[in-house]
Amino acid sequence: MLLTVSMTKAQSDDPVIMKINGNPVTRSEFEYSYNKNNSDDVIDKKTIDEYVDLFVNYKLKVVAAYDAKLDTLSSFKKEFAMYRDQQIRPTFVEDSDVVAEARKVYENTKERIGTKGLIKASHILLYVEQKASKEKLEEARLRADSIYEVLKAGGDFAELAKKYSQDPGSAKNGGELPWLQPGQTLKEFETAAYALQKGEMSRPVLSPVGYHIILMKDRKQFEPFDTLKNDIIKFIEARGVRERIVDKKLDEMAKASDGKLTRDDILSQKAEEMSENDPELKNLIREYHDGLLLYEISNRMVWDKAAKDEEGLKAYFDKNKKRYYWEQPRYKGMVYHVKQKDDVKAVQDCVKDIPFDKWADKLRTTFNNDSVLRIRVEKGIFKEGDNAFIDKMVFKKDTTVTQVKGYPIDAVYGKLLKKKPDSYEDVRGQVTADYQDMLEKQWVAELRKKYSVEVYKDVLETVNKHNK
Repeated sequence: MLLTVSMTKAQSDDPVIMKINGNPVTRSEFEYSYNKNNSDDVIDKKTIDEYVDLFVNYKLKVVAAYDAKLDTLSSFKKEFAMYRDQQIRPTFVEDSDVVAEARKVYENTKERIGTKGLIKASHILLYVEQKASKEKLEEARLRADSIYEVLKAGGDFAELAKKYSQDPGSAKNGGELPWLQPGQTLKEFETAAYALQKGEMSRPVLSPVGYHIILMKDRKQFEPFDTLKNDIIKFIEARGVRERIVDKKLDEMAKASDGKLTRDDILSQKAEEMSENDPELKNLIREYHDGLLLYEISNRMVWDKAAKDEEGLKAYFDKNKKRYYWEQPRYKGMVYHVKQKDDVKAVQDCVKDIPFDKWADKLRTTFNNDSVLRIRVEKGIFKEGDNAFIDKMVFKKDTTVTQVKGYPIDAVYGKLLKKKPDSYEDVRGQVTADYQDMLEKQWVAELRKKYSVEVYKDVLETVNKHNK
């Protein structure tokens, strides 16, 4: 890395702090990254000088991703556009747009309600199946008439609804229904209910679901828009009205361009315009863009590569075996629970000649391949304290175990590893992480040889010290 004095002497408001492969990086971009990754809640905070190397490595990997043309992948474009749109799409909607949509909902509802208004009713329902026999129907009618007579004689509607109504939603509330509007309920119920005045009660009314006795609690005309505006807005907001508004506007803008622009073109242009006036947004979008590239290139060069490189993992383990020695012994095997004594040996015979990582599949297909589970198994590499059965039966500890219900016979099978694993498979997670770390260092070293790096020391010294 070449440390040099900036030729511009930091004359601009946002001077170039470094160049990676000839590509300029501004001070504001470096500051954004540094401050975000070294905030007060970060435990391992870095000094600016310490952070430079990390930032340079990050930018080198992004350059490598561009060279690999990862930014041209359709999967990358789709994911980046999705994130970018989350930042940009909301700006196409103004509050007045939402109010206009709320007004449309209001006017449509008002027209549908008309002069009939809204009703607040309670009912007692005696349910009858649609294909019920004449006898069942007559039985329900007689019950409804009986309840009606009790109500006429002064019976408490709410109490009788709680006791006899078969509409579970309203019965618990004394039969009370929410405010209803025309077309919102059964035709027979609606006709009878709207014929009632406040305080009136209907005779039993037959609908496709049974007999109703209806009590009219209240009636009113549809309220003015300003009274309902906030509730309507909440309702349509919860149903994605803003997204529909954006889609409509984008379609209109694309149509107005005579086919020259697509939705994505319009969103891209908007993102560029906004980024020019909002440095924070510009850095945020670039961070996600480059972060996606970094993830993909790192996965290819390090993470996925290491995880799938069995020969490399084995060679790395063989070369660094002492790194994976244990302070405590491990038991590589299983504790299993069976119903029949014969199955103790059957389980051992089942797995004794196959690799450790194949045990689970073999046991499942042999013993638990149907609806009847013959055995219960806990397999792994255990140290003392990991499993009570292993502690008691292998490490000979005075430990209390909880018997597995329905499986009275406990057994263990495996072998004791005193200081070291058998193979890298026994410590695969740790070996993979270490191998990835080695590949990462090798890769960064290659990138630093391949691409030029210039850091302007005089600009670096002004980070977080200039007047913003």
